[in-house]
Amino acid sequence: MTTALRFTPPDQATIDADVERAFAEDLGKGDATASLLPAQAQAAAQLTCRERAVMAGIPWFEACVHKLDPQARIHWHVTDGDPVQPGSMICELHGNARALVSAERSALNFLQMLSGTATQTAAYVAAVAGTKVRVLDTRKTVPGLRMAQKYAVRCGGGHNHRIGLYDAILVKENHIIAAGSIAAAVLAARQLHPSLLLEVEVENLDELQQALDAGVDRIMLDNFSLPLMREAVAQTAGRVPLEISGNVDLSTIGDYAATGVDFISVGALTKNIRAIDLSLRLQIG
Repeated sequence: MTTALRFTPPDQATIDADVERAFAEDLGKGDATASLLPAQAQAAAQLTCRERAVMAGIPWFEACVHKLDPQARIHWHVTDGDPVQPGSMICELHGNARALVSAERSALNFLQMLSGTATQTAAYVAAVAGTKVRVLDTRKTVPGLRMAQKYAVRCGGGHNHRIGLYDAILVKENHIIAAGSIAAAVLAARQLHPSLLLEVEVENLDELQQALDAGVDRIMLDNFSLPLMREAVAQTAGRVPLEISGNVDLSTIGDYAATGVDFISVGALTKNIRAIDLSLRLQIG
């Protein structure tokens, strides 16, 4: 059984491709140990969470199980985005014993890592509660699992920045140097990709003014001090959304949010992840 999800995951082809890669590295030519079990044996299993967490990754877990046993039944007690407490029952499974044993590690890897991403994100979102700030992710993701982690960020209450280098433009120092100025870089970007969001990273208040004069869509304040952030907010006066990047962690994000900026991007949401402690207990026969 597939649970109803509150957040829209990537398309099924993307999820299936993630699972194919996971099985290719874990199962290879086949699970040698699982072959010790009778081919037709059935198993029941219970998945529990051993710590506080925010769940994410159900579509990948299901895809792992159903890839090996399309008839397996999964009864979920939670859905992605739900907060859970230690000892919470996550789901119950019934299916072919060999299939459940073989799918277990890959299915748990997805659910543990993506729940870790969602849990981390929820902590950052809670730290800016009461402000207008939206917490953004970055491109600092596990290679090959960007869409999965971006989904987990949404489950944790965060928002996605650009998905890759193709769906938005972020003009940085090297682009500005190559173009000759912020104005020239912005003009070239508008001419080449007029439909894409255009953001410029600035390192001081003079560059901030240049970006404002160039008419960009968003400005990123790179490694600004708290006093400079406040000055930047006053100078911008709401004309363009401001984003903070650099030196952001749970000890600093609250102070940054209080300056009045609009977005704070956090690489730690997808880069510094600790897997959530889940336990899957199987009973065969």
